[in-house]
Amino acid sequence: MEGWQIVTDNCHKPEHVSISTAFSPHAEWHTLAPDLVFSTSDSVQFYVHSHIVLAASDNRFHSLIPIRSMDQPCSSVIHVPEYSQIFNIILHLIYNIPSRQYSPSMETLSCSIDRLSFYGIQAKKHIVAKTPLYSLLLSYAPLFPIDVYTLAAKHDLLDLAIAVSSHLLSFNVFSLTTEMAEKMGAIYLRKLFFLLIGRNEALKRLLSQPLLPHAPTDNCKFHDQRSLSRAWSLASAYIAWDARPDMSIGFLESSLNPLVSKLTCNLCKESLENRIKNIIIQWSQVKSTI
Repeated sequence: MEGWQIVTDNCHKPEHVSISTAFSPHAEWHTLAPDLVFSTSDSVQFYVHSHIVLAASDNRFHSLIPIRSMDQPCSSVIHVPEYSQIFNIILHLIYNIPSRQYSPSMETLSCSIDRLSFYGIQAKKHIVAKTPLYSLLLSYAPLFPIDVYTLAAKHDLLDLAIAVSSHLLSFNVFSLTTEMAEKMGAIYLRKLFFLLIGRNEALKRLLSQPLLPHAPTDNCKFHDQRSLSRAWSLASAYIAWDARPDMSIGFLESSLNPLVSKLTCNLCKESLENRIKNIIIQWSQVKSTI
């Protein structure tokens, strides 16, 4: 991510430091040259524009940026406690430019966002739909759904939490740790529980409705339809017993459709096919996000 270069400070002896490739001394922003230098705990320097950094912060970047940076003697370097990987993500957020090319880990992204408040940066204001960091976090949702959801919940990033929650339908709530729950907070924890429990109950309600018999015919009277009713009750009860928020339409179809092939009455077949079709349609319409 960074390249090595000898940098000479007028007040210090020459030393080897690493300079960010994205935020180098020559990285202009709308033709403006950088006027501020940050150095991370692992000795990586970032050259930035004070007006951009200050515009994103409500505490002058943890009071690290002087009122008038031009008064600093010898082009002083401002030291920050973060490692370069984390600080790099923070600066990319401030500049609203993509950081996907660095392939940051989920842990790095989480730590970076957690540190925003230290510098007076509101995550809720900057991590919104269609911004680079929002898109990057959303791309991690399939692999780290509970981690991204917990991070979104912690910083009240509702839009991100909603988008990520669709990846949590298979999440086992018993694997939720106390630490996760505390970070998530009561509001988002309740939202997640209501999503999972609500989908379970919705599926059970759909399956619990009995199969209505058709009008009796010469070849299929009411007592002839009892075997179908019993078979339907057993099949639906079996599925309901194992109901899951992420139960697929394919599983429902493969579990219920075999009942149709065993029927000889066309009216029974039509009734059962319509019932299965209605269940599939209604299940697909059940809310799948918080």
